Amino acid sequence: MQPSPSSSPDLLRLEERLRAELSYLNLPASAWVAEKKVGDQPLLPVAIIGGGMAGICAATALQHSGIPAVVYDQAPDQLEGPWLTTARMETLRSPKELTGPALGIPSLTFRAWFTAQFGEQAWAELDKIPRPQWAEYLHWLKRVSGVTVRNRMRAERIEPTADGYARLTLKNLDSGEVSEILARRVILATGRDGLGGGWMPDWAQEVPAERRFHSSDLWNDGDFKDKRIVVIGAGASAMDCAATALENGAQAVHLLARRAQIPRINKSKGAGSPGMAHGFWKLPDEWKWRIRHYINTAQVPPPKGSTLRVSRFPNAYFHTHVWVESVSVNPDGSVRLVTNQGPLDTDIVIFSTGFRINLEQRPEFSAFAPSVRRWGDRYQPSAGEEDIELFDSPDLGEAFEFQPRPGHSCPGLERIHCFCYPSTLSHGTVAGDIPQISDGAQRLARALCASFLQEDIEEHFAQLQAYSEPELDGDEWVEVPLPRE
Repeated sequence: MQPSPSSSPDLLRLEERLRAELSYLNLPASAWVAEKKVGDQPLLPVAIIGGGMAGICAATALQHSGIPAVVYDQAPDQLEGPWLTTARMETLRSPKELTGPALGIPSLTFRAWFTAQFGEQAWAELDKIPRPQWAEYLHWLKRVSGVTVRNRMRAERIEPTADGYARLTLKNLDSGEVSEILARRVILATGRDGLGGGWMPDWAQEVPAERRFHSSDLWNDGDFKDKRIVVIGAGASAMDCAATALENGAQAVHLLARRAQIPRINKSKGAGSPGMAHGFWKLPDEWKWRIRHYINTAQVPPPKGSTLRVSRFPNAYFHTHVWVESVSVNPDGSVRLVTNQGPLDTDIVIFSTGFRINLEQRPEFSAFAPSVRRWGDRYQPSAGEEDIELFDSPDLGEAFEFQPRPGHSCPGLERIHCFCYPSTLSHGTVAGDIPQISDGAQRLARALCASFLQEDIEEHFAQLQAYSEPELDGDEWVEVPLPRE
């Protein structure tokens, strides 16, 4: 089932309907943010780093609010985000009915895009959204939203200043040219690993580099043919990696999980109400930590379809309550993992071990990373609720902005906004997952509206004073004197 070409009558009719809906809602608003310069160089109101789902959704929400923004992404056009590169699931986990980044506009939903091309019967028969089709939808969303995206542009350095803007150094990955822009606000829409990167246990360093991968790495699927594979982990990405290896001719795949049982209940689905979407960020710190720690501890199980995708292979082996105690390299170059249940020889080890928040790991953040306040800098959890992910999470303000660490001074830090998964402890899952991404983007846009108004209030008051469009021409009535007694 292939999407229609962008010029097909089906999509053209949908786009005409979209234009009507936006017109009914008076969207987008006219640009109103005061234009500013530093010398001869104009100040961009908002620069967004990352052109995936979160970046496009945030840019569209800002555009609807009359705030110009430019999105920069290092990937080529249509390859923004992980969907056609490092994501390896067959379908999304999220239910097809979720409206995701549509910002409350019916004709921007995946369902509208899908049914315009394939009809309601096909929608009724659709179980889950195929991953490549979701990527096609997001590309369409980017196009019809009209946001400005500069592809193949990598952020080399982001430097806040005390002068009301941040300085961004960008590299064109095609030409090699380096340029500098100035932006009043910078939004980091950099995804799941947006403030760090893939994490591996210490013993991973004992595995030769050419024989280890992280689940977020790019690789050649053909390299798995006739190889013995060990996958560390049993979550969604572990299943996707294992299935990819098996489907590409792996000799055997062993999945190793430390837990006695693979989790079966997705506790995070119990936190998907509008109350959580709109109210989590207002909860007391202890409740925020308690909820997120509970979900982290319970862990999210792999999707049923992803697990069956692996288990249908007779050469797939699931092992629980097992961990690696030591590593050695065999004479033929293969790897021996000595586990608590015995040795296991393998040709390749894939670490599906998640991500860690670590701004210092990202050179583009070096100008401000040491000054970012983390939750661990100010909050002490109850005994038994220690959690490294939560400890390292940035402690964000109401506009998703970074805040300074005690004893650190970083003028302009508050002009950098974290609109990616590490914002979860401060704001809930409104910046990294499909279900509540529109709620997060609209919250961010409203907060930036307030910030720009406060910063530019003198200019706006001057505009108010200068406003001179008459409601009346003066000839709508005839003035008469009061009657005399």
